[in-house]
Amino acid sequence: MNTSSLPRIAVLATGGTIAGSAGDASKTAGYKAGVVGVDKLLDAVPALGSVARIHAEQIASIDSKDMSVALWTALASRINELLAQDDIDGVVVTHGTDTLEETAYLLHLTVKHAKPVVLTAAMRPSTALSADGPLNLLNAVTVAASKDAAGKGVLVAFNNQIHSARDVTKTSTYAVDAFRSPEIGVLGFVQDGRVEFQRTVVRPHTVSSEFSVTDEWPMVEIVASYAGVSRVTVDALVAAGVRGIVVAGTGNGSMHAAFTQALVDAVKQGVAMVRASRVGSGHVMRNGAANDDALGSVSAGTLNPYKARVLLMLALASGVDDLQRVFDTY
Repeated sequence: MNTSSLPRIAVLATGGTIAGSAGDASKTAGYKAGVVGVDKLLDAVPALGSVARIHAEQIASIDSKDMSVALWTALASRINELLAQDDIDGVVVTHGTDTLEETAYLLHLTVKHAKPVVLTAAMRPSTALSADGPLNLLNAVTVAASKDAAGKGVLVAFNNQIHSARDVTKTSTYAVDAFRSPEIGVLGFVQDGRVEFQRTVVRPHTVSSEFSVTDEWPMVEIVASYAGVSRVTVDALVAAGVRGIVVAGTGNGSMHAAFTQALVDAVKQGVAMVRASRVGSGHVMRNGAANDDALGSVSAGTLNPYKARVLLMLALASGVDDLQRVFDTY
């Protein structure tokens, strides 16, 4: 087969369960994440050679629960460098499932090219019976090599489905169909080499985003509202110099009364406050379950607390004044 005409895809490995290893093939938990190198990951999927020419790099070898903002900066910067090259047609990032949705959304807002960027992962380590990583990797490269994937922002290919980075979230601790896009649904499907999109991405991203990756990340933390919550956490964060707080509120972003007073006090001291929901689907309406105009808060819309934190960090880093506009736009 003449492979010279195949797209050239960069595969950037960061570790995760997809690169995990256990001493027993029957074990799908209790493994060591991020210990299998990118070359071995690629060797396990010989069919990749018929889909694309692969350029591989090991960016990190971590369990994604330990993802850092410094690694976000390095990853986004490297992706932008690679996509600026004429001989790179797309990028695939192998990642752990735990924080994949956060990294994907960060890249969705800071990658400055229309070429495809696709994240994938696995729920079972590479040594497990019926490991899902090899097929997910093949499908991710297949999507990245597809011209139809261009211009749709950062994508997640997992269990034969294609999700938008903005909408996707992890919904299971063990199932191989762990990722969903609540309310909105998948963008499309990938199976047996076929890539099919059913809808497109409406909100701005990548080349249309006003944000860029930064080396100076403002401190933004997440707090939750629940029965009997006190103001201790909020007060401690303000004392520590936090720049922004995202609230994982109950229901439609509602907040306990005592907790609310602490947050109002924080806003008066210049801390940005965003209301999201701990529910897992739906949207948080402005001036709905709380009076944002009176509180000085911002509603997160359909973003979950973890993605709301990503957007708030980028907005604060870029000096945006109208935070509600940002959350309504992205």
